[in-house]
Amino acid sequence: MKELLTYIIQSLVDNPDQVTVDEHTASGGGIVFEVRVADGDMGKVIGRQGRIVRQIRVLMKAVAQRQGKKVTVDILD
Repeated sequence: MKELLTYIIQSLVDNPDQVTVDEHTASGGGIVFEVRVADGDMGKVIGRQGRIVRQIRVLMKAVAQRQGKKVTVDILD
């Protein structure tokens, strides 16, 4: 899942080499992905009114559900 999320984010931004995705285990047994991008690329990942990041989260939750897991995607600045 981390590779899929990294691929999606790198495809959206102008500086794909500055994308970092950290994976952590949540207390409830879920997975938390923390995404960091360059300052100028933040808007491209979030999108207007948060539409792009919302769809990324929906996609990642669907993938996680098929594997019987729970996932959260956080965009950090």
